[in-house]
Amino acid sequence: MTDAIKIDVWSDIACPWCYIGKRNLEKGLAETASDADAPAVEVTYHSFELSPDTPVDFEGDELDFLAGHKGMPRERVSEMLENVTGVAANAGLEYRFDLLQHTNTVKAHELLHFAKAQGAQLPMAERLMAAYFTEGRHIGRVDDLVDLAGEAGLDADAAREALESGQYLPAVRADQAQAQAYGIQGVPFFVIDGKYGVSGAQPPEAFAQIARQVWGEKQA
Repeated sequence: MTDAIKIDVWSDIACPWCYIGKRNLEKGLAETASDADAPAVEVTYHSFELSPDTPVDFEGDELDFLAGHKGMPRERVSEMLENVTGVAANAGLEYRFDLLQHTNTVKAHELLHFAKAQGAQLPMAERLMAAYFTEGRHIGRVDDLVDLAGEAGLDADAAREALESGQYLPAVRADQAQAQAYGIQGVPFFVIDGKYGVSGAQPPEAFAQIARQVWGEKQA
């Protein structure tokens, strides 16, 4: 029995390309599932903050954030958001930048580590990204995160305790240190079996191809 391929994904919940990359990875792996010798794969999400200085309660919308905070012309930002909304739609995701509540994501990353300890990281990652990009939910405050943890099937009281105590903050910082050691400067970034780095939201077929290639190498 060959060990599963390990795919380590550095991403930020507030990164529009990360949710697209997540969906494309899932589609690519689903494509390989019908192979006669289908690759066994384990996916783990790791923390990366694109804008760690963002306040929990940011006044304004995504356009305001990118224009003001990043110093980009509003017209350019508007085009960019339109473009990413179209790419998301092709991946089957309905982005709602008009509803989106920009916030700091460190607590959401702590929640992902809490979920990982419960063996439920993947459903929690999906719940957080859907909440943020398609439902206009707030993912920066403890109360809101506790609600989302409950919706993902986790114990809400245990989630609250973990978030209020900062129990998983060291795990978030360890992920970020590892990203720095790897030289990761943008996300999503996928490390396949500890030896191949794949940057950006690649199309599903690219993920299918690398999964088959690495699985073949493991069998050899």
